[in-house]
Parts: sequence; C-alpha cells; structure tokens
Amino acid sequence: ALEKELEERLFIAGIEVLEARIGYLAYANEIASAMLKRQQATAIVAARHKIVEGAVGMVEMALNELSRKEIVNLDDERRAAMVSNLMVILCGDKDASPVVNAGTLNH
Repeated sequence: ALEKELEERLFIAGIEVLEARIGYLAYANEIASAMLKRQQATAIVAARHKIVEGAVGMVEMALNELSRKEIVNLDDERRAAMVSNLMVILCGDKDASPVVNAGTLNH
C-alpha cells in the first residue's frame, strides 16, 4: 500500500518507485505512553492470573495434605478462613508478617 501510494504521488515527477519500506516509526508521546500503559496492564493481568492459578493449587494441596495426615480437622468456617488467609499470603505483593497464635482453638 505504501509503495502504491508513493508511486502515484511521485509518478508526476517522473520518479519510479521500485520498493518502499518503513525504516523508523515514531508515535506522539501521548500515544506511545498510552500504548505502553496498555501493554504493561496486559502483562500485569497475565502475571496475576498465573499467580492466582498457582495459589489455588497450593491451597488445595495444603488442605488435602492436612486432611490426609490428620494434622488438624477443620470445620467449614475454619477451612474457609484458612483458604482466605493462604490466598492473601500467596497472592499478595508484600511479604507476609507471621502471627503466632498462642491461645486455643476452642473458646
């Protein structure tokens, strides 16, 4: 298309276009910035998807191992709390701050 467009415009001057290539392409700063942000957002979403996918597998494995080895029996409420806590830890951007529970599970 570029070659044809140039050929039509330069034919008037008697110039024959044999080949046309784009050697350098620059965008306005606003467009380049918007394109970069979009590219970064797409990469972040893809990375988050992988992180969540891996975290779900790890949580499932942890719960299965706890049940299989009979380390602790969790009712539905405590199981949901453990899933929530593990997902926050595994998917969070910052390192987890451990909390030691020195009390009992039963009130």
